[in-house]
Parts: sequence; C-alpha cells; structure tokens
Amino acid sequence: MPAMEPLCQMLGINFNELSKEENLILEAKLFTHIYEELKEIIKAQYKDYFQLMKFNEDMENMMIETEFLRCVINDILSTEEYSLPGIACYTNTPEDVIHEVIIGNNSNPSFAFSRRIIELHCTVRPNVYQAIIKKIIENYSHLLQNNL
Repeated sequence: MPAMEPLCQMLGINFNELSKEENLILEAKLFTHIYEELKEIIKAQYKDYFQLMKFNEDMENMMIETEFLRCVINDILSTEEYSLPGIACYTNTPEDVIHEVIIGNNSNPSFAFSRRIIELHCTVRPNVYQAIIKKIIENYSHLLQNNL
C-alpha cells in the first residue's frame, strides 16, 4: 500500500483518482502538516525539560528538528508492535542505520527512510494521525470559507 493511501482514506480522498503530480503535491503538503503537528506533540512532551534547561523557542525547535525521527522511532518501539528488526524490515533499512538514528549519531536520515518511518508510525498510532487529519481539515475548511 502506498504511504499516502491510509492518509487519503482518513481524508476521504480516492488516492487512485489523483494524477501522479497531484499525489506528489498532496503528499508533500500533508507530510509538512503532519511534521509540524508531530513537532508540537513532541514539544509538549519535552515541555518540562525545556523549562529546566531554560531553552528559548529557537533552541526548542532546533532540538526537536534534530531529534524528531529518533522520537518517532522510540514511540513506535514503545507500542511494542514493532521491534528494531521489525522496523528495519518494514522500512527496508539495515538495523544499524536505525540504531544510529535512535542513539543520535544520524540526525539527518534520508527522506525515503523518514517517509517510511512516518508511514509505520501512522499504522501504530492511528488515533494521533486521525486527530492531525481532523485538524488539517478544520484549518483548510476555515480557509476555504474565508475565501468564498
């Protein structure tokens, strides 16, 4: 199943009716929104740490961007639905690459790997993604109403 298909289903969009270009544009836009929403969730989880360390907003954002994929992978592992070998198999990535991300030695993995991690995270945390999609729909319907 393509990565976008579950998200399109949540949005009520028939993935197969879109052109390749439309699918790419939709995927990029959704990925950006999902990334921003997940960053906010991570920021809330680290709120106490940020206050303790006296981080300003720029420092918080830099840390979250650096640690983003590590946090998502750890969240997948915390569900116990996937192990490190399971994530490696699902993402078609060597375990040592994933381990490097988890321990912080690789804070810049490929986009393809990141995409597969988000896709996997979507399957283990569907409620999180349903809430994000709902928020995206609300924001866009609000924008559309203002433009009419």
